[in-house]
Amino acid sequence: MYKYFKRLVDIVLAIICLLVFIIPMIIIAIAIKLDSKGPVFFKQDRTGKDGKIFKLYKFRSMPVENDVRDFSKEDQHTKVGAFIRKTSLDELGQLINIAKGEMSFIGPRPWIPEYYENMNEEQRHRCDVLPGITGLAQCKGRNNITINEKINYDLEYVKNFSFKQDIKIIFLTIKTVFGEDGADAGKSTIQNELECLKNQYQVVEVAEPVDDAKVLKNA
Repeated sequence: MYKYFKRLVDIVLAIICLLVFIIPMIIIAIAIKLDSKGPVFFKQDRTGKDGKIFKLYKFRSMPVENDVRDFSKEDQHTKVGAFIRKTSLDELGQLINIAKGEMSFIGPRPWIPEYYENMNEEQRHRCDVLPGITGLAQCKGRNNITINEKINYDLEYVKNFSFKQDIKIIFLTIKTVFGEDGADAGKSTIQNELECLKNQYQVVEVAEPVDDAKVLKNA
């Protein structure tokens, strides 16, 4: 029942926020166009509810020639991009995703598909709800905690999905969202987290026990 109420609230709030922030968003868009060539929005495939892929919108903070898939070097940001990234204003583009029903204000962060592809079945339950702009993992350490800790917090959120928990996250977010510590997940963080997820499938070979009697016989 709560999920339907939450969806209604998301739609109403998203529309209100788009109307309230329309002027700042126009200013940001103009600043981006004046600062560098390229589109106003950066669009990227992310994993949503039930593992479905959608296009996430963010105000573009990087030059168009920056390759987000090239893990050999960190992302480069434009002058305007560095500011909107630092202040989280680039996230305003996700209001469009919320209005479209692809995201919620509160929920596990939507990650690139490679994360979902390398998760086990239990971990994939973090996608049983709509992804959000902020969530329990963001309030508990952002990118200063490990990928397994993030997933565990997301699973805790799904398990305790409720109005009470969302209100708690709102207040926790107010205390943390404006902080810079752990706010930006760079390429090195993403690469390390993906490697961690991939390595969880590796089987450790256990050496066979040594037969002392056989060793002495053959000595």
